Amino acid sequence: MARVEHSLTDLEKRIGITVSNKARLERALTHASLKAGSTAKNYERLEFLGDRVLGLVIAERLFEMFPHAAEGDLSLRLNSLVSADACADIAEEIGLADFIRHGGDVKRIKGSQSKNIRADVVEALIAAIYLDGGLDAARDFIERFWKSRLAGSSAARRDAKTALQEWAHLKTTETPRYEVVDRTGPDHDPMFTVRVVIDGVKPGEGAGRSKRLAEQDAATAVLLREGVWKDET
Repeated sequence: MARVEHSLTDLEKRIGITVSNKARLERALTHASLKAGSTAKNYERLEFLGDRVLGLVIAERLFEMFPHAAEGDLSLRLNSLVSADACADIAEEIGLADFIRHGGDVKRIKGSQSKNIRADVVEALIAAIYLDGGLDAARDFIERFWKSRLAGSSAARRDAKTALQEWAHLKTTETPRYEVVDRTGPDHDPMFTVRVVIDGVKPGEGAGRSKRLAEQDAATAVLLREGVWKDET
């Protein structure tokens, strides 16, 4: 049986937007398990549209904020900002779990499934706002709730190994391989030199006082050399 703890008016107060089409707003909050077999009655189609609107608005902002960033760097920042993790965090900030209409108790769903539901509903909500008030309304919502994330989007430079792996998969579909090519110094104070190899890409080398740090340094060297990251020092 469906459970709705709060009204749509409560949600509109939380997001600071009034949506005139209440049926569409309710649909954006409805999981497929409640209306089995009818995509017209759940959020799935809205999620599809909202994902594209979110990507457009975030890409537009990143394009303005980082005029000298390479395409690869922008892509990494974008991927981080529109990820399921980011959208699920926004859902938590809004408290969307109070409004999701579900065939069971959505709060009992654990792990990645719970995260994905919350992320999907955020995207569906964006679509409902977009269809009701146009791109300006959707942009206002996105920029308000993603403001702190956009301001700190240079942090989208997660660890260099993760960034390099994502870039390598996009460019060559290969996974970077790390090889220790040298180890110097005493056991209590070693220095490692590591080479990172990606098929079709010039290898890169890095150094550090542990293999992990040397791998990060090597990955950073390739990201900077290939223009994926810009040297912001």
